[in-house]
Amino acid sequence: MNLLIHPTQELYGSTAVPGDKSISHRAAMFAALAEGRSRVRNFLPGGDCQATLGVLRSLGVAIEAVSPSELLIDGVGLHGLQEPAAPLDCVNSGTTMRLMAGLLAGQRFFSVLSGSPQLTKRPMGRVVEPLRQMSAAIWGRQGGKLAPLAIQGSQLHHFDYKLPVASAQVKSALLLAGLYSDGLAVVRQPGPARDHTERMLAAMGAPIRVLGLVVTSERPKRPLAPLDTTVPGDISSAAFILAAGLLAPKSHVTVTGVGVNPTRTGILDILQMMGTDIRLNNPREEAGEPVADLVVQHSELRGVEIGGDLIVRAIDELPVLAVLATQAHGRTVVRDAAELRVKETDRIATVAAELRKLGAHVEEHPDGFAIEGPIELRSAPVWSHGDHRLAMALAVAALVASGPVLVEDAECVSDSFPGFERVLHMLGVEMERTE
Repeated sequence: MNLLIHPTQELYGSTAVPGDKSISHRAAMFAALAEGRSRVRNFLPGGDCQATLGVLRSLGVAIEAVSPSELLIDGVGLHGLQEPAAPLDCVNSGTTMRLMAGLLAGQRFFSVLSGSPQLTKRPMGRVVEPLRQMSAAIWGRQGGKLAPLAIQGSQLHHFDYKLPVASAQVKSALLLAGLYSDGLAVVRQPGPARDHTERMLAAMGAPIRVLGLVVTSERPKRPLAPLDTTVPGDISSAAFILAAGLLAPKSHVTVTGVGVNPTRTGILDILQMMGTDIRLNNPREEAGEPVADLVVQHSELRGVEIGGDLIVRAIDELPVLAVLATQAHGRTVVRDAAELRVKETDRIATVAAELRKLGAHVEEHPDGFAIEGPIELRSAPVWSHGDHRLAMALAVAALVASGPVLVEDAECVSDSFPGFERVLHMLGVEMERTE
């Protein structure tokens, strides 16, 4: 499916975005480890989270979909998962594979984690190596650097590990493994990373402790309590709607119920640095996670230079930041973002290539990019490369192009934002599907 998107002068209205992808993954996995029935509302029904549900079902977990975004999950307890009869298909989801590696390492059975050709090219050694230090038995291609991963569940040992880079996925895998260790599992972070795992497991009664950048996990003395939670709206998805509202000359857009966990709000800090006025209305909490309604309108943008810890807090939003940079006055520089090269695509290379098709001036660096703006983007066909965030970023770029922009292979947006087309159309964007 391709999308032909027309330039848009005015965006107006209020909308919600799908549930947070990171929290949805974790809610399903952790509910499976509880004893009793969990109810999870506003679950993201995108492709990556569906991969997690498929893996859990293959491990013997009963999951009932009351609706696409509301689940009833019958937890089997920490030791109730069943040995799968076939390899576990993580499809395109790196989160599924990395977190499940930590969870399966302490089980009493053999399992194999596999996925799409795209996923089997993504780095897994960053999870495999520290798990092996806990005495986990894991094998994979290139010595465990690449999937498929074969795991023989075993008794895990206590350990003290310093992450070489801040990574929520690696940290989460190790904390899950710590629930099966014979002592304290200590994870030391070099900087802040998403803390959804710590918040949710602690709320369920797991012995998770946080002291600054040090997080510990150990075997629980009592069963984990089931969840009854509503997943906040995903700020990574909201970023595309916010960007559209900032770029359209006549706009006033509200995105309701968005998670504003401080480990995830790097994009809001960057947008403020660029001169925007974003309001956070009606602040509240959902299951320990801070939530607010975000309000934006058209703004004149200025170029910024970003790097360091801010990158960790905004890594998934950098493709749409690149689009904003094409309309900002001055030079925008992103550094310390080499992680972009091992996402669903090499997002430094693909973002640069596709924005150049639209006439943008993009310098590609080993760990980021630099963009000069503002520039009028031109009408041209562009390609998503099968990357959901790139597809949505290109759709936003189309709003300020000189003519219609054809985004090819746009169906991948459903990986993280089912209904993306509908939301843009409701706010005033003219578009049509083509084959």
